[in-house]
Amino acid sequence: MRLIQSIPSKKAEPFKLWLARVGSERLDEIADPELAINRALETYARKGYSLDWINQRLKTIEVRKLMTDEWDKGGIKKGLEYAILTDEIYKGWAGMNSREYKKLKGLHKENLRDNMSNLELVLNMLAEVTTTEIAKKEKPQGLSANIRVAREGGKRCR
Repeated sequence: MRLIQSIPSKKAEPFKLWLARVGSERLDEIADPELAINRALETYARKGYSLDWINQRLKTIEVRKLMTDEWDKGGIKKGLEYAILTDEIYKGWAGMNSREYKKLKGLHKENLRDNMSNLELVLNMLAEVTTTEIAKKEKPQGLSANIRVAREGGKRCR
C-alpha cells in the first residue's frame, strides 16, 4: 500500500481548502437535492436577476424536463438529438435555431435561456409545453417523428 504525502504549500493550501469545501457541499447536495436548488437560486440572485425572472426560469426548467421525459419515451438520445429537436422548436417560435439566436444576443458559451427575457422564456415554455402535449398524444418514435412534433409544437406558438 502506498501513502500519498501532502506537502504544505502557501499557494496550494487555499486551493485545497476550497476544493474540500466544494466537495463537501456537493456531497451534502446529493444527500439533500433541495440544497442544490437553493444554491442555483442564490447564484441567479447574485448575478442580478429579479425574483420574478428567477421564478420564471425555474418553471422553464420544469417544463423542459417534462418534454425531455417524452423524448426519452420516444427513443431520443441525449446530446445531439436533443439539440436537433430544440433547434426545431426555436425555429418554430423564434424563426432561428439556437446558434443563430445566441449570435443575435452576442452570446458565446453562455446559456441561452439564462439570457432570455421573461417574454422569451414564456414563448419558449409555451412551445415546449405544446410539443410535450403533441408528443403525449401522438407518441412519436425515433428522431424523424419527433422532429415533426417539435416543428409543430414550435409553429403553434407563433
